[in-house]
Amino acid sequence: MRPEPDAVLGNARIVLADRVIDRGWIAWSAGRIEALGEGDAPAGSTDCGGDLLMPGLVELHTDHLEMHYMPRPKVLWDPVAAVVAYDGQLATSGITTVLDSLRAWLEDGVAEDDGEAGILARAIASAREAGLLRAEHFLHLRCEIPMPSVIAEASGLIARADVKLLSLMDHTPGQRQFRDVEKLRDYYRGKNGGMSEPQLDAMFAQRRLHQQNHAATNMRAIVALAQRHAIPLASHDDTTEENVADAIRDGVRIAEFPTTLEAAQQLHAAGIAIMMGAPNVVRGGSHSGNIAAVDLAHAGLLDILSSDYVPSSLLMAALQLPRHVPTISLAQAVRMVTKTPAEAIGLIDRGEIAVGKRADLIRVHGAGAIPVARSVWREGLRVA
Repeated sequence: MRPEPDAVLGNARIVLADRVIDRGWIAWSAGRIEALGEGDAPAGSTDCGGDLLMPGLVELHTDHLEMHYMPRPKVLWDPVAAVVAYDGQLATSGITTVLDSLRAWLEDGVAEDDGEAGILARAIASAREAGLLRAEHFLHLRCEIPMPSVIAEASGLIARADVKLLSLMDHTPGQRQFRDVEKLRDYYRGKNGGMSEPQLDAMFAQRRLHQQNHAATNMRAIVALAQRHAIPLASHDDTTEENVADAIRDGVRIAEFPTTLEAAQQLHAAGIAIMMGAPNVVRGGSHSGNIAAVDLAHAGLLDILSSDYVPSSLLMAALQLPRHVPTISLAQAVRMVTKTPAEAIGLIDRGEIAVGKRADLIRVHGAGAIPVARSVWREGLRVA
């Protein structure tokens, strides 16, 4: 990446935090937005041809890195090479800030990349130090609360300076995301095609036993660990009134993917930001058969979108959402993938086009069903 000279972009539709400038310009210097305006740009500007100019996208929950690290069952790629390839996909999708979601637990016989969080965290750090990354990377520790190893695994990572979020998860069969156990069976049949029905029965029985033996104790310990290190907490797949009460008790800041309207309403009333998957918006519903993100948006209960497992979905969903929900403006939809997620984890220097903010920007062409990030800048550097 080579620094560009102080730059001016003109003839663009500029998405601000509260409105859209139909034809405007923006200038930056030393990685920060210096000025912006409406109408004709200063002399020497780059003509954007009427393309959208948006803040760089902020992604809080993506486990897509694991697909690059383990591209085939039992095949582990070079971890730094995996990080670099994954980072390139993020950048070309318009994501300039990302929390890489790493699984902080071990589960024998299920996923071969379980327990690799330390390896991947070190690979991200190595790529960062070598100047190989386009987006700015932080860490999101995903903690499966019933697992016996989760406290040790999380404790080994949480003191890192790049950890910005910790999520409290419980995928025990028959509850939360997988209340329909058959949906969970379908998931693992696709993920590990060689598992027989008796093997799935045994795994599900073991998970239920882990929850019975460890969940309550581990939950208290993990919450205390996050609070001791001042790491924001996220709940995951809240479904029932009890799940919401737990989230409120634990001081959760973000609710990832609530599965029912009732849970979302209670979370919203408690002031907890609600995150849903961008693929849910693009596909028109949840792959697990739970509440649709668009339904929550219609009810005024959607705050943040996450690309989850498809990086390009974040930009697609933000631009499609106003068509699905006419009461949501383009500026409001873009806030869900920029300003709101950034502020939820304390990053107040980015996420909007405003004087003094970081020049994290994306130029978007074809803002229809399939938008393309033509150019991406991070702190004024062209990265894609």
